[in-house]
Amino acid sequence: MTTDGRRLVLVRHGRTAWNAERRFQGHADVELDEVGHQEAAAVAPQLAGFAPAQLWSSDLARARQTAAYVEKETGLVARLDVRLREFDVGERTGLTFDEAQLRFPALQGSGAGGETRAALLARMMPAYDELLAALAPGQTAVVVTHGACLRLAVATLLGWHDTVADSLRTMENGGLAVLDEEPATGAMRLRSWNLGPDFAALGSAR
Repeated sequence: MTTDGRRLVLVRHGRTAWNAERRFQGHADVELDEVGHQEAAAVAPQLAGFAPAQLWSSDLARARQTAAYVEKETGLVARLDVRLREFDVGERTGLTFDEAQLRFPALQGSGAGGETRAALLARMMPAYDELLAALAPGQTAVVVTHGACLRLAVATLLGWHDTVADSLRTMENGGLAVLDEEPATGAMRLRSWNLGPDFAALGSAR
């Protein structure tokens, strides 16, 4: 343990068949495909390099299966939390992006036609607050979660307006973001965005 600030490493789950087909997943319990398992296996050692003290995950299968690879590399047991789920996308669930645009042309934004940003933040951010409170100074937590809600979580943790999340490129499957805390102020700062498993040895660097 050091006197440094706390660190959050947020990772998007590995690929699913619905990701490959560009289908809205939301709360659908879609499992990883073969590529997704490869992505999870590749990123897990990188995540272990951060020496996390906590491992939290969405309870949906694609996140849970990704977290299982991190469990093997770290020896941690993931805490599964329903609050870390993706946006509920309502009637768009299972539709391709093109199909959804044809059927629901007036809907725009991550929460359109389902869960709103305000509703997502109301359930999701208390989980991040609880996680940060569980970390001692200098400790790191890994969170396995989903693309759209990950962007919104990062924006909120950085103190940005929620619409700024739209300016962030969607995280690749198996990609990760790193946020470091400034010990003096408690403010979070974005260190890295959309890193993949080819970024070796970053985890130990501060």
